[in-house]
Amino acid sequence: MSPRRARRRESSRPFGFPTGLDKVEEWPDGSWKVRMLTGSSSTKNYRCPGCDQEIRAGLPHIVAWPAWPGGDEERRHWHQACWRKRLDRGPGRSRY
Repeated sequence: MSPRRARRRESSRPFGFPTGLDKVEEWPDGSWKVRMLTGSSSTKNYRCPGCDQEIRAGLPHIVAWPAWPGGDEERRHWHQACWRKRLDRGPGRSRY
């Protein structure tokens, strides 16, 4: 007798649909929705607004956007360290 295979449950959600892993972070510059992306889920290259360097496909990083209605249009991809240190940037640079 062969062992049983685990059956995968079919999901009614489309691929890439948020699964509730977003969290809201409170910072001095406002409330932000933050999603951690694993390397396997990122398929494109992005430019980090914190360091202006490329985030290559396959690297874990953070996606953040303002928590106000309509803030989804302001979604940006950040290196994890750049996201944590963004408030420490000098006055001549944009913080977002």
